[in-house]
Amino acid sequence: MSWRRGQAYGQDLRDRVLAAAGDPIRVVAARFGVSPSYVSKARSRFRKTGERTPGPQHNQVSPRLAPLYDALRARVAERADATIAELRAWVVREHGVAASHPVMWKTLAQLGLTLKKTAARGRAGPRRHRRGARRVGGADGRTRRHQAGVSR
Repeated sequence: MSWRRGQAYGQDLRDRVLAAAGDPIRVVAARFGVSPSYVSKARSRFRKTGERTPGPQHNQVSPRLAPLYDALRARVAERADATIAELRAWVVREHGVAASHPVMWKTLAQLGLTLKKTAARGRAGPRRHRRGARRVGGADGRTRRHQAGVSR
């Protein structure tokens, strides 16, 4: 059976479960491949309301920072070089809402806002070609090892 979490079972299955009202809950559950809890709840809803359809699902949680979207947009436009930690501190200080680092990160991503580094901070990039240390040598350019007569 192709059922996903958070989704109601199909109406045909619900009708078959309710049609087997005379059988024990565990027998009906085993016959249709559902949990005994589902059979019990479907029967209970039918007895109380007379409805054979599933009830409304209340599994949508609104984002914690949803009321602050406009304020966040304005703050990032004002200070584009602010860090996530600075934005979190600002939200707590100004609005009294605590948000974790991942929540703030995901909220900014949903709003399409990115935090940019300023030129003063520099950017991450490839290492520059650096000169190696100079060899210590005499006037003729030979190293001390060669001067001391040490062979390779």
